[in-house]
Amino acid sequence: MSDTNTCNENGSPADEPQEKTAKQLEKEAKKAAKLEKLKAKLDKKSSTPVAAPKTEKKTKETKESAVYTAQTATGDKKDINGPMPDAYSPKYVEAAWYAWWEKQGFFKPEYGRKSVLEPNAKGQFVMVIPPPNVTGSLHLGHALTNAVEDAITRWHRMHGRTTLWNPGCDHAGIATQVVVEKKLWREEKKTRHELGREEFIKRVWNWKEEKGGRIYEQLRSLGSSLDWSRERFTMDATMCRAVNEAFIRLHDAGDIYRANRLVNWSCTLKSAISDIEVDKVELTGRTMLSIPGYNNKVEFGVLVHFAYKAEDSDAELVVATTRVETMLGDVAVAVHPNDARYKALIGKMLLHPFVDRKLPVISDEYVDMNFGTGAVKITPAHDQNDYEIGKRHNLDFITIFDDEGKMLDNCGIFSGKKRFDVRREIIKALEEKKLYRETKDNAMVVPLCSRSKDVVEPMLKPQWYIKCDKMASEAIKAVKNGDLKITPDAHEKTWYHWMENIRDWCISRQLWWGHQIPAYRVTLPDNQKEERWISAHSEEEARKKASVKFNVAPEDIGLKRDEDVLDTWFSSGLFPFAIFGWPDNTDDLLAFYPTTLLETGHDILFFWVARMVFFGQRLMEKLPFKEVYLHPMVRDAHGRKMSKSLGNVIDPVDVVTGITLEELHAQLSESNLDPKEIEKAKQGQKQDYPNGIPECGTDALRFALCAMTQGRDLNLDILRVQGYRFFCNKLWNATKFALMYFPKDTMYKVHEAGSLPSGLSMVDKWMMSRLSYAVHKVNEGFQTYDFPAATTACYNLWLYDLCDVYLEYLKPVFAQGSPDEQEAARRTLYTVLEYGLKLLSPFMPFITEELYQRLPRADTSCVSICVAPYPTDSDTPWHCRILESDVDNVMKMVHAIRSTRSEYNIPNKTKTDVYLIVSEDLVILKDVFEKMQCLANSRFVDDVPPAGCAILPISDKMEVHLYLKCLIDAEKEIVKLEKKKDVLEQALKKLKQSMAVDDYASKVPADVQKSNSEKMTTTLGEILRLHTAIQTLKIF
Repeated sequence: MSDTNTCNENGSPADEPQEKTAKQLEKEAKKAAKLEKLKAKLDKKSSTPVAAPKTEKKTKETKESAVYTAQTATGDKKDINGPMPDAYSPKYVEAAWYAWWEKQGFFKPEYGRKSVLEPNAKGQFVMVIPPPNVTGSLHLGHALTNAVEDAITRWHRMHGRTTLWNPGCDHAGIATQVVVEKKLWREEKKTRHELGREEFIKRVWNWKEEKGGRIYEQLRSLGSSLDWSRERFTMDATMCRAVNEAFIRLHDAGDIYRANRLVNWSCTLKSAISDIEVDKVELTGRTMLSIPGYNNKVEFGVLVHFAYKAEDSDAELVVATTRVETMLGDVAVAVHPNDARYKALIGKMLLHPFVDRKLPVISDEYVDMNFGTGAVKITPAHDQNDYEIGKRHNLDFITIFDDEGKMLDNCGIFSGKKRFDVRREIIKALEEKKLYRETKDNAMVVPLCSRSKDVVEPMLKPQWYIKCDKMASEAIKAVKNGDLKITPDAHEKTWYHWMENIRDWCISRQLWWGHQIPAYRVTLPDNQKEERWISAHSEEEARKKASVKFNVAPEDIGLKRDEDVLDTWFSSGLFPFAIFGWPDNTDDLLAFYPTTLLETGHDILFFWVARMVFFGQRLMEKLPFKEVYLHPMVRDAHGRKMSKSLGNVIDPVDVVTGITLEELHAQLSESNLDPKEIEKAKQGQKQDYPNGIPECGTDALRFALCAMTQGRDLNLDILRVQGYRFFCNKLWNATKFALMYFPKDTMYKVHEAGSLPSGLSMVDKWMMSRLSYAVHKVNEGFQTYDFPAATTACYNLWLYDLCDVYLEYLKPVFAQGSPDEQEAARRTLYTVLEYGLKLLSPFMPFITEELYQRLPRADTSCVSICVAPYPTDSDTPWHCRILESDVDNVMKMVHAIRSTRSEYNIPNKTKTDVYLIVSEDLVILKDVFEKMQCLANSRFVDDVPPAGCAILPISDKMEVHLYLKCLIDAEKEIVKLEKKKDVLEQALKKLKQSMAVDDYASKVPADVQKSNSEKMTTTLGEILRLHTAIQTLKIF
């Protein structure tokens, strides 16, 4: 083996150590959580009787969950002079640190420099938060966003870059107005119209002040290193000014225009919504759906056939429709010009059975002769395809619904009734007139409002639109030429598809809460009916602009401001530059725009990301960010979407602090959930969290979320979060134990970059090699947004390399090693502790700060781990694959010895003699094993193996001989092992019989077959192992 200091990535043997994968770590975390629960149950059973005094139990609980009790003023540094608590306690660890970080200004880009405009040779990192809606508490989806974004931000900050993560909150027009309207009705039985616009807006602001603070509290509790001095709310005065300025510029340039055309209308919200706010639900046939405002379910997924009678003959024309209620707005029936069945009727008139209206039969090639009856009823005011036909044939556009979805006065006997009530009644009326023919199943798509879940109704409405074709073209170009990178790149295809098929964006909403559109309708003395609009920041400015544009005296101009508000995504699209003071040319705008990265969920790629790209390129002539990273969507452990009605929407704070099942139920009762759904939600909670949610702590939650960030969906299992809570306890105990090796009042520095000191042992060098490898993998993970790889590297370093190997190796070194060996070990141990904590810090800021402050640091120039330099490859050039391979081979020997000792029930206090048989090229392993023999609870004997040894083959080049003679009762052990073997053989026999049945391959599910095959392989291996052990014992 070559010297480890000259080893590098090129020195790679064929047999390399295997890293534990993220999936293996997930299984281990779940297993740890289950074992901990089992242990708790066993402890409970073996402890004092039920009648024992309750005070004993309380004392134990207090001990297990320490609380920080020092009188530290808010913002002052935490007092860590006292002893470390016996066990990790999130409440203790997380106390006081955040307020100190914030007060010290660590999260400000100005920290450590004179101004934000001061150049930084290490670069800068700027990111804006996806502003959460002000509609209430954050959920685990927000927690994922903030765990990932804060980890990225902290990593860049520790690399010395000028760093800004800008916070904010979105006014969420539709969602907020709906919530406050429900609250108003629930508490006062009033509508917003009864209250009036001005008073209603006051109520919304009051509600925002109450709830908005809760969101920021949650973000702080999650450790989010946001610069709160730059916090923005999308309805702040500065943001309102930016929104108005953007609208005015785009309107003046002709990019924003007003048109009367079909829009997606939500009758529940009484507002237009954009195309991407419509959920398209596919139905395969007749389906009954629950619709807001209706007690009974409504029928969809059918084609209703009915007839129109001809005016001057007995002829009739049968049409088919999925929305029979819209026949009240029919103005024609269209047939294909080549359809022989209807040629004689083209140009004739049909009689409407319910209103005084005649319908011409028209020919149009749009009609599919093979669909339905081949005759299509035309309702231009309520169907997009009919709208186009109506324009081609100059037909009337008759609106039949009001804003709430009730029939207008032009609907005869159905006037004033709700649209889906009419759907049922109109069929009966058709039957009475002998015009109803039949109803057939029909696969169809039902458009639902994503906000209200109401069926979207196409309605003719005058609205404001933004031209999107040119902006979409520029957005496509930006991705194709590499100016904008989307990660994962699988989303690029979706980006192109959406951009290439884009339609103009309807930006007006018929709401009260939001940015009122800065457009004024102009009336002039000529009394022309033509609509004239001027956009301006104020009525005074609008009057001046109108006077110039229309060459009319200001006093002769009448102005009325549009009452509608802008789509929420309009203001959100301006966020990356509006928060920095645009349209003013501020220092912040110069310093921080464009930003570096946009991180968010892939579900709002077009709602938000695309709009920011549009506005950034159009108004700033620069992309708002260079890269987009899209994280997966959080689902529950069963893969279901988070839904309040399922009871699986969890407040991240409840995972951090823990919550009982009863408390979870109480939250449902206090929510806006429909009373009918509360019981269903409670059952969901009872199934998923029968014992409530255990206290996991912020660090464990953040680490778990980052560790699971891959793919399109993230199925969050609380057991896995709890497993990382146990990992935190391991960190705590390992550091506490390691600190005992440092004499009082001694201080240490990490090993300097370059060659390691010659006095280090082989295992010391191995530990530094593992540290070097972890540093490389974690930094690589951050650079490529591979967070599972980064967290896995941290986990492996601490749990397997440090705790399982190095700390165990150190016990005899500090018990009986020479002073030089001990000093070398202390310096090495200190190095791995400091660098190991720094590696973890972006993921686990609280526990790493707590432990970092307790290290005996000779270099105290970094007052906090938040701003300490992050380890890099150049800091740790010690990776040696050859050395790691050697140690890995020895660890295989150690595990084999441990397993054999366990099989023969050899007590820990009894050491076993070990003899190694290795090939000539692996002789060095004897030296390595001798250094690490304590891990196997054995003594290495460099001699020929005597009789009475168990032979443990490790590979074709390595064999361990474990001397067992005189240590065990061979006959007794043989009997015990034979019994185990018999049980396994019986199980194997039953398994083979079940797999030998007729049609096993075709009838038994594939997953069961796979499971049976795995069981057979495992059982055969166990039987073979027992057989070998028995044969070995027989020679004793």
